[in-house]
Amino acid sequence: MIGRLTGILLEKQPPHLLLDVQGVGYELDAPMSTFYKFPALGQSVTLHTHMVVREDAQLLYAFAEKRERDIFRELIRLNGVGPKLALALMSGLDVDELVRAVQAQDTSALVRVPGVGKKTAERLLIELRDRFKAWEALPGTFKPLASEGGAQTPASQSSDAVSALMSLGYKPQEASRAVAAVEEDGMSSEELIRRALKGIV
Repeated sequence: MIGRLTGILLEKQPPHLLLDVQGVGYELDAPMSTFYKFPALGQSVTLHTHMVVREDAQLLYAFAEKRERDIFRELIRLNGVGPKLALALMSGLDVDELVRAVQAQDTSALVRVPGVGKKTAERLLIELRDRFKAWEALPGTFKPLASEGGAQTPASQSSDAVSALMSLGYKPQEASRAVAAVEEDGMSSEELIRRALKGIV
């Protein structure tokens, strides 16, 4: 089992990233909550990981904090929740927002995530309620891994943001509209994705 990796960030195209660990390139998937904290390409980063072994693949999922990985592990234990849906939930809601939604049994927060209808949201909230009793929402717990850097053109930022939303399950037109609605000059693709996710209802 691979529990943590430290290496050089070579590629990041949400939800996928490539990490060079002493000459070995690890392909990982990560939620947007982790992508928001990434340093610029070429910089070192330490990630907490969860490995899933299937008959046809060995998959690695990466998280900026242990707390994020713990939430991911709780989610994939639920009936009907696989890694893809867990990443989508953690991309649409940060850890604190997810914990607050569970505590308040707020279905409206979850139904914004692709693949989660009202009935599914209600079931997930009920199942998570007991699991999350030990959790507390602690705003400001997470800090950036490093300052964002590296120049991108506005076109590539928008394209990356739209691609990321599509990979999370949003339809192409929905993703394009969401990005266009929040786009401003000088915004990074990560900030575009963050604002677009907040704006999707």
